[in-house]
Amino acid sequence: MIWLKANIIDLKKWNDRLFTLKITAPINPFIAGQFTKLSCIHKNKRIQRAYSFVNAPTNKILEFYILLIPNGKLTSKLYNINQNEIFITKNSCGFFILSELPRRKNIWMIATGTAIGPYCSILQDKKYSKNIKKIVLIYAVKNLNDLVYLNLLKKNSKKNKNQMIIRIILSQEKNLKYLYGRIPQLLLSGELEKSIQEPLNNKESHVMLCGNPNMVKEMQLILYNLKNMKKHFRRKEGHITSENYW
Repeated sequence: MIWLKANIIDLKKWNDRLFTLKITAPINPFIAGQFTKLSCIHKNKRIQRAYSFVNAPTNKILEFYILLIPNGKLTSKLYNINQNEIFITKNSCGFFILSELPRRKNIWMIATGTAIGPYCSILQDKKYSKNIKKIVLIYAVKNLNDLVYLNLLKKNSKKNKNQMIIRIILSQEKNLKYLYGRIPQLLLSGELEKSIQEPLNNKESHVMLCGNPNMVKEMQLILYNLKNMKKHFRRKEGHITSENYW
């Protein structure tokens, strides 16, 4: 694994839990939806974690949306970056990319928290709109002040009015503009599909799940039982592509 020293461009602290880190480094090209690894050196040991790109592949400023973990060895250093050096791997990896999906009319992109990152990268990539009739983006967070990238998503939605639908879900705060609760329960009750007025089925839809491992596992089970959807593999076509975010 080749590590490169990164140049720090910006650190934006959105609240006491969430922050965005922007850096530059001469990495190899990546595909929207992929992830890389960031690291710091602590007591002569390298501490490393995987993070998805938020920026489009054509943007030379590399952007990462990060949750500050209490007592986290790496996130605490990234959060106080002026005191630490950052390194990034030269090569990126991951199969959470559109070219790995089977061709279907509708793509449901479902994310919790900072897992909105890879979708931001995909939606900023000009190549994403080919062969996709409709994108349904479900973005679930705890509170209103966690909706860090909502403006970016809305801007993208305006450019593609007939192609993209956005639904926001709050789990710990009620707001008349948005759905309230958890993604699995809203799907089971029918409230999620009703709010979108776009059918979710195994003939025309493919579901991308990214975020909390419990949400991913629960949604996979519900989609299998409720919609007869199965996990997608390269060797065996399915309806669900997933990526756990920790």
